Amino acid sequence: MSQLQREDTRISLTPSCAVECRPMNNPQLSVVIPVYNEEQGLQALFDRLYPALDQLNISYEIVFINDGSRDRSAAILRGQFQRRPDVTRVILFNGNFGQHMAIMAGFEHCRGQRIVTLDADLQNPPEDTGVLLAKMDEGHDYVGSIRRQRNDSWWRHVASRAMNGLREKITRIKMTDQGCMFRAYDRNIIDAINSCKEVSTFIPALAYSFARNPAEVVVGHEERAAGESKYSMYSLVRLNFDLMTSFSLIPLQMFSMLGMLISLFSGLFFVFLVVRRLVIGPEAEGLFTLFALMFFLIGITLFGIGLLGEYVGRIYQQVRHRPRYLLEAILEQQDSGSRMQDPAKSGAVDTI
Repeated sequence: MSQLQREDTRISLTPSCAVECRPMNNPQLSVVIPVYNEEQGLQALFDRLYPALDQLNISYEIVFINDGSRDRSAAILRGQFQRRPDVTRVILFNGNFGQHMAIMAGFEHCRGQRIVTLDADLQNPPEDTGVLLAKMDEGHDYVGSIRRQRNDSWWRHVASRAMNGLREKITRIKMTDQGCMFRAYDRNIIDAINSCKEVSTFIPALAYSFARNPAEVVVGHEERAAGESKYSMYSLVRLNFDLMTSFSLIPLQMFSMLGMLISLFSGLFFVFLVVRRLVIGPEAEGLFTLFALMFFLIGITLFGIGLLGEYVGRIYQQVRHRPRYLLEAILEQQDSGSRMQDPAKSGAVDTI
């Protein structure tokens, strides 16, 4: 065994296929935080997060996942790990794989009996972690959050409300505020999520589908401490496409019904035009009306092809069985009895 592996504090620079045996001392709480280009606000996060968790008087760990940041976020996380190695773990991706894949990596490596996800931008106050845990003490296995007063732009308010309503009707998943990632999960929910091997999914909705007794609480919401939002309008649209196509076939069924209705009305309209021609005679004035109807039908057809392509594309991504993310390093403090296993030698399954 190398000297690097015998040290209490280990920096794992292992390939993505390595699977690690974790220590037996599982904490009561794991806080999973994805990080992407957040160097300006990380210190403010540290200054508030650690004292807030210390006040809970329970054992905890904080799992940071650096999602291929191009700034100094990785270096800042390394420094924080060296200052608090007893409760800090850092997972470093070798590229940008997205917020939800970062959270999935945190779920697969966290050890707590309860898991809380938190964004690094401090828009959700870490001090409200106790509110989520108190709700879980009432017997709930999944606790979502509702932002008390959103400090976002007006267009994000409108888009969020519209998508929430549409999502609830299509997927039957009731989340008042789907855009808030500040949520708490029981270990059984996390184990169920980890058993899924979906390439793209929406984690809060997936957890809701597994939850036996879900609940929601109101939490605070603040302006960004520093930096800019990583979600553009395109990203939000893509996220909602993933949500709706991952949890429901209703979009395809609705489009099938729409196609049948259009076919019925088109047939009736054709009969009307034939009768009109026989009664009135040939006309040239209705040419542009026919063009308008044709373009309308072509537009609906293209939309349907695109919707079908969403489902086919998801199947294509899934059957390729490519890694969902790749690790560059894991920074964590290991017990003296821990070691690394190579799946190629031990027969372990590569979960990355």
